[in-house]
Amino acid sequence: MAGWITPPPNEPIKTREELERERAAKVEELASSGLLKSERIRQALLKIAREDFIPRLYRDHAYLEVPLPLPGQQATISCPHSYPLFYEPLGLDAGHRFLEVGLGSGYGTAVAREVVGDEGLVVAVEIDPLTFEFAKANLERAGYDDVVLVNADGGLGHPPLQPYDRISITAACRSIPPPLTEQLAPGGKLIAPILDDGRQFLILVEKTVQGMTTKDICEVLYVSLRGKYGA
Repeated sequence: MAGWITPPPNEPIKTREELERERAAKVEELASSGLLKSERIRQALLKIAREDFIPRLYRDHAYLEVPLPLPGQQATISCPHSYPLFYEPLGLDAGHRFLEVGLGSGYGTAVAREVVGDEGLVVAVEIDPLTFEFAKANLERAGYDDVVLVNADGGLGHPPLQPYDRISITAACRSIPPPLTEQLAPGGKLIAPILDDGRQFLILVEKTVQGMTTKDICEVLYVSLRGKYGA
């Protein structure tokens, strides 16, 4: 993972209580930095044990600000700050129909499920079968049996359950895949890392009656999107 120093794998030694304290400290840090504002996102991050969505030998590193490797081709779980970084600009909230492109470990899916609540919907699409199975097992073990998981090309979205109020693409692409903007509801928002001259910029897109509006958020570093619209 260029740009990041991944800590070495080790047999986990931290207790559940130690990791809970690290989780609370991380959420407080994200809030103090101004990155985390939504109370629903805050409560989701406090509730979900991120360490349960990480391969065992990296469990003790769950709250470090580094991506960690997952089963699959170039698969990672993003840094802890990445989730409010994406979900806050989206305005992810109760009742939203949310599409996640790139399932990863399933952690972001669980966070989103807590945020949208029982009246919302979370659909997550993952192209890599190994990554998909790892995330699926994590989510099932954590009790998230009402999210829709699809092992397919995320750039194509998931038409049967469109339209989506919010869409998150967790891999860098050269441009937004057209199927995803088509599946975005009027007034909906989409967020994605976009490649531009060798750099990546997180872009927020909103679908208005006049067309699509875009807003730059910050420079980021993510693995590349795979599939038909892969970078």
